[in-house]
Amino acid sequence: MTTSPEVRRERARPKRITRAVWLAAGLLLVGIGFVGIFVPLLPTTDFLLLALPCFARSSPRLEAWLLGHPRFGPGLKAWRENGAVPRRAKVMACLGMGAGYGLFFLHVRPGLPLALGLAACLLFWATWIVRCPEPKPERNGPA
Repeated sequence: MTTSPEVRRERARPKRITRAVWLAAGLLLVGIGFVGIFVPLLPTTDFLLLALPCFARSSPRLEAWLLGHPRFGPGLKAWRENGAVPRRAKVMACLGMGAGYGLFFLHVRPGLPLALGLAACLLFWATWIVRCPEPKPERNGPA
């Protein structure tokens, strides 16, 4: 039994709309990540990590571009394959959280419950980041 061209078009339309939404989300996340290169405390890699599954569902070419990027590709691949975070990224994340907490504390002057709650939250995530595995060093040539 064959289906008419009209029926096939109607079935394909939601797929095209869904792909377009995923593509728009991925491009938005890459754009925010790009802004993060220049704005302190706005993470770049986090937004690129979020863009990867969007591109996987919409544009394999853009997904391959992100994974092949000379600066961000290795970290994105390490996270995708092993949930690994490079040591330098761990240090920078912890320093960034500490600096952000310090600025928050100095400028907002929160009460004790808010200050302790935020400190506990940041400590939880810092511990989680530090406990992530680190990528295995790549070997060049035969061992």
